[in-house]
Amino acid sequence: MRLIRTNSKNKDFIGLVKLLDLDLARRDGEEHAFYAQFNKIDKIKYVVVVYEKEEPIGCGAIKQFDNKTMEIKRMYTSLNHRGKGVASKILSELEKWTSELSYDKCILETGTKQPEAIGLYQKNGYQFIPNYGQYVEVENSKCFEKKLKN
Repeated sequence: MRLIRTNSKNKDFIGLVKLLDLDLARRDGEEHAFYAQFNKIDKIKYVVVVYEKEEPIGCGAIKQFDNKTMEIKRMYTSLNHRGKGVASKILSELEKWTSELSYDKCILETGTKQPEAIGLYQKNGYQFIPNYGQYVEVENSKCFEKKLKN
């Protein structure tokens, strides 16, 4: 596996995000349009793409939330590569990048209809927090944070 740092103009990232959005549309059903409005990628500067034998198999991104916090966005691993630690590697690289950029913590939102994601974040040291921002009143959203050691 090979990880690269890039940005949201990367064609492989764009392709993986399309697969992610298809999966989320299926899971979220009627609520998908609400979540989709917060998942635009055009302004994301920090993206990680994972390759196996030149095939893009996973991605994730961070974007500034406030002066101390990066928000994890657009995490995805292709179906036939799940369960191999790909997402944890992406998350670790995003956390490392966050620290290098002098931010103290990562936050994220995921949905109750994504139990694999909830498990991933808990396994990697993320703690439940009250829903933030646009997710405050959203019952199907679960928000997490992880304070990073700099």
